[in-house]
Amino acid sequence: MLVVMDIIIKEVKKKKDLKKFISFPYKLYKGSKYWIPPLINDEFNILDKEKNPAFDFCDVKLWLAYENEEVVGRIAGIINYRYIEKWKNKYARFGWIDFIDNEKVSKALLETVEKWAKENGMEAVHGPLGFTDLDPEGMLIEGFEELGTIATIYNYPYYSKHLKKLGYEKDVDWVEFEVKVPEKVPEKIERIANIVGKKYKLTALKTKSSKDLKPYAKEIFKVLNNAFEPLYGVVPLTEKQIEKYIAHYMGIIPHKFISLILDESGKIAAFGITMPSLSKAFQKAKGRLFPFGFLHILKALKHNNLVDMYLVAVRPELQGKGVNSILFKELIQTCIDNKIEKAETNIELESNTKVQAQWKLFEHRQHKRRRCFIKYL
Repeated sequence: MLVVMDIIIKEVKKKKDLKKFISFPYKLYKGSKYWIPPLINDEFNILDKEKNPAFDFCDVKLWLAYENEEVVGRIAGIINYRYIEKWKNKYARFGWIDFIDNEKVSKALLETVEKWAKENGMEAVHGPLGFTDLDPEGMLIEGFEELGTIATIYNYPYYSKHLKKLGYEKDVDWVEFEVKVPEKVPEKIERIANIVGKKYKLTALKTKSSKDLKPYAKEIFKVLNNAFEPLYGVVPLTEKQIEKYIAHYMGIIPHKFISLILDESGKIAAFGITMPSLSKAFQKAKGRLFPFGFLHILKALKHNNLVDMYLVAVRPELQGKGVNSILFKELIQTCIDNKIEKAETNIELESNTKVQAQWKLFEHRQHKRRRCFIKYL
């Protein structure tokens, strides 16, 4: 236990404390029109060392901040040794950070992580980041009056102000776009897709059910590992992590919203994963699948006018050759067929101008920005 200016910091060690850690945001964001409550059971699975394979190579600490015996903040500290090995940066991460608008609380939480990081030989603290690149990351700094997504973090505007006062500065930013689905596939995309498909002998896999995707499940994540390898902070997923993601997610996403582009040998050249937005369904579910949460989710999967774009990846040797046009041709047609009107791109590094250039072909707006902060110790 640590006491900082009447704020008591306690490490999470028991299940009842973990329950408080997970439930705190539900109180903090009660009544928010923009925050998307995650499924409570999913949060337990992510933060349970027996269930999350990332604990195999991460040291993790969770802390709660108390004032007058009431929880007023939370934070996770993560030392990802595979990240340190790959990037040669002795950085600790902070994540799952939430706090009331009280500078004493944010100071106590972050100083606790900094002290722990320093004791473990770290030279900096950065975040918010999760265990992997597939966990929500980046503190929202623009777009506070935009509906969040289930794959991203929502936070109040005062968060970043607190961090700046505590000596944290920008490391990288991610931006997000809302893209309007056109009435038909743009002629330019259709033309390039046909040319690239013939040139590199690429075809789109036609599926009738999720079973048709099963043979490609592991390969999808291997393409992801290779394509995302140079991106900020990315560490390749392990076999155990891949198996966990396949078991948890691959059966949920409707097959028609997963596009696979195959080469002449039947290997994945590129893939795109989108899904009807579950934001409003998760708000109605209030963190629980039962008794009625799953009904809201099933309804959203079948009847929706908004999709979230989760992952798009092209094999490194095929990048910059127009392969994305084949993916977009497939995804746009799927959206049109399913009466989808808009798409959320989710996060893209602001430096990734090639990806952002694609949105110029559509009616779009950049509506959110989030930041990874860093502080050198």
